[in-house]
Amino acid sequence: MVPVQYNARSLLVRKVTTLATAGGIALVVFVFAGALMLAEGVNRAFSSSGRADTVVIVRKGSDAELSSAIGAEYLALFRGPAQVSQAGGVIGEIVVVVIADHNDGSGSSNVLVRGTPPEGITFRPEIKIIHGHAPKPGTNEVIVGSAIAGRFKGLSEGQGIDLRRNRPLNVVGVFTAVGSSYESEVWGDLDYIRNALGRQAIVSSARVRLNNPSDYDAYRQTIEGDPRFSMKVTRESDYFAKQSENMSTFLTWIGLIIAIMFSLAAMLGAAITMNGAVAHRTREIGTLRALGFSRRAILTSFLIEAIALAVVGGLVGSALVLLLSFVSFPIINFQTFSEIVFSFRATPAVFIRALVFSGFMGLLGGLIPAIRASRVSPIEAMRA
Repeated sequence: MVPVQYNARSLLVRKVTTLATAGGIALVVFVFAGALMLAEGVNRAFSSSGRADTVVIVRKGSDAELSSAIGAEYLALFRGPAQVSQAGGVIGEIVVVVIADHNDGSGSSNVLVRGTPPEGITFRPEIKIIHGHAPKPGTNEVIVGSAIAGRFKGLSEGQGIDLRRNRPLNVVGVFTAVGSSYESEVWGDLDYIRNALGRQAIVSSARVRLNNPSDYDAYRQTIEGDPRFSMKVTRESDYFAKQSENMSTFLTWIGLIIAIMFSLAAMLGAAITMNGAVAHRTREIGTLRALGFSRRAILTSFLIEAIALAVVGGLVGSALVLLLSFVSFPIINFQTFSEIVFSFRATPAVFIRALVFSGFMGLLGGLIPAIRASRVSPIEAMRA
């Protein structure tokens, strides 16, 4: 085995090419890890919105609350089965999207407005009002999620937007929801919002708190098997996981495609660097062969050098990508077509995958030069 110090000295001697190659790999890892962090942010926003002991009921054939409509008279029937918690019970809500202008003048986007009963906030313990107060029942008061507060015109405390013409909503508070997608919504009184929309007798969805998560199957069979209903029952955590699935997959693949395009250039740079090393170290390689080091040892040595170079670049890119943790990113929800603001989320899995990816680039980029080095003839090298 060729001493590792030999490889370290070689990289330090070729400072310019080493830094250039490591910088290119760092850029690739930055893009790749950034896409993974954004996908993790999407997953966290939706997964933290759902509970295992709560189910979402929508009209059969609907994939989301926005496209669903349920008669308000069914809510009492949803409370009937023994699996329903008497403490949590059942709430019905209505959702609609409104168009709002961005404060920075960059255009407009859809914002999801949720009409919820007075107990809708206490139904979700993660909801915390950090400014102002909760909407008063029967009024046009609303609270806005912290992710979009101030991002749109009218969505700051003391301001307002129009739900419909002559149907204003006045912002009286700002709330947080442990980073979930609720923080990109506007919440108001159920009766006021559905009356303003002319939908007094319906809700978009119902949420049911069960006694125990294990009661889900029994409750689902009861509701979906009842001939009076035509409903779809989904565990709330599964409902939000499904909501994020397409978006997360889309972001991951976009990031992966971009990273692969950049990685081709990075691997080419690594190959050029290692080829240059082989060309300038022909006599050294010949000496190593004359000293008894096998072709396999030379091959392994050059591969280690290429992988080490790539991992150094990967570490730099991983360190830089941490800065994205302070950045928020707006995305259109494919299910509701409303804007949701996410944060890049760093996890150990992201960095492990990024470093493995950088090592793989080094392996591919250094493989051909390493094979070339292992085939150098000691006699021809001494004559060079």
